[in-house]
Amino acid sequence: MHLFASIVDSIQVSFPILAQYKYLFLFVATLIEGFNSIILAGFLASIGTVAIIPAIIICVVADFFNGWAWYAVGYFGGAKPIDKWGRKDQKSRKVIETVERYFHRYSGRAIIFTKLTWSLTIATMIMAGSFKYSFRKFSIYNFIGGLGWVALTFSVGY
Repeated sequence: MHLFASIVDSIQVSFPILAQYKYLFLFVATLIEGFNSIILAGFLASIGTVAIIPAIIICVVADFFNGWAWYAVGYFGGAKPIDKWGRKDQKSRKVIETVERYFHRYSGRAIIFTKLTWSLTIATMIMAGSFKYSFRKFSIYNFIGGLGWVALTFSVGY
């Protein structure tokens, strides 16, 4: 643990802007990438570089906005993004079709469940948007799933 703390300290010395705006950095990194950034936030909280409660709140909010962004891709782009990225090969096509069937049957649970997975989240968020799923309901399920995802991944880093 001492080694990691010294690495973090050296980053703070070498890149003072990251240390100065660490919460903004965590927000933007989580908004763009998510998984590794939330794990990093947990680690930084464990060594005392960031406060645990603000870090968790920032990760939840950024993950929530990330879900909205992918919903917007589907809403304004329709199914084109899924067709372009997800139906290239047989394996990807099967995954997308499975998500689609599950989503039609259990939309709310599908959003929450896929927020707790690493591989199906983006396709489901795009699909919800392309189906013009209720934005209000989507937001509720996106938030609930995001809470679970942040709790899981933050605890791994912590």
